[in-house]
Amino acid sequence: MTRPPPPLRIRTAGPTDFPTILALNAQSVHFLSPLDLPRLTRLHDQACLHLVGEIDGRVAAFLLAFRETAAYDSVNFRWFTDRYLHFLYIDRIVIGGDFRGQGVGVDLYRRVFDFARRESVPLVACEIDRDPPNLVSEQFHLRFGFAEVGRQRVPYAEKMVAMQLARVADVPGPELSGG
Repeated sequence: MTRPPPPLRIRTAGPTDFPTILALNAQSVHFLSPLDLPRLTRLHDQACLHLVGEIDGRVAAFLLAFRETAAYDSVNFRWFTDRYLHFLYIDRIVIGGDFRGQGVGVDLYRRVFDFARRESVPLVACEIDRDPPNLVSEQFHLRFGFAEVGRQRVPYAEKMVAMQLARVADVPGPELSGG
């Protein structure tokens, strides 16, 4: 008989989580921008959502998200602020290798969409690596209704990203378009 996975506890991240968050980010830096402690501290202070998912008392994942009014210097975030008035931007989500495939990412994204709904934010934004492609991320985001609204090359790596938006159910807002 297969045992169910241990329960996931999602909570707000705090400074005591930062060493683990930095280690998780380093494991997936080929998909993300690098992160050090001073930058993580700034992002934590600017984020409207900085969540960790714990399994058996271990931080299994983290997620950082920002409202359109954040003073965030990311070129991808700025791409959205140049085009959309109201959105929630998922900057990064990282699931530790031992915890992938257990629904951690799904639960974290549900929290994002619940937050957006409570705050009456009509759009959730993110980007997905297009060249080289990140097919796992693409399939994951399709489940949440994300659609490509533009592309751009990024200065921090040799890659192109696909800018993605998803409508938040029950929140009026613009149609998905970009450019």
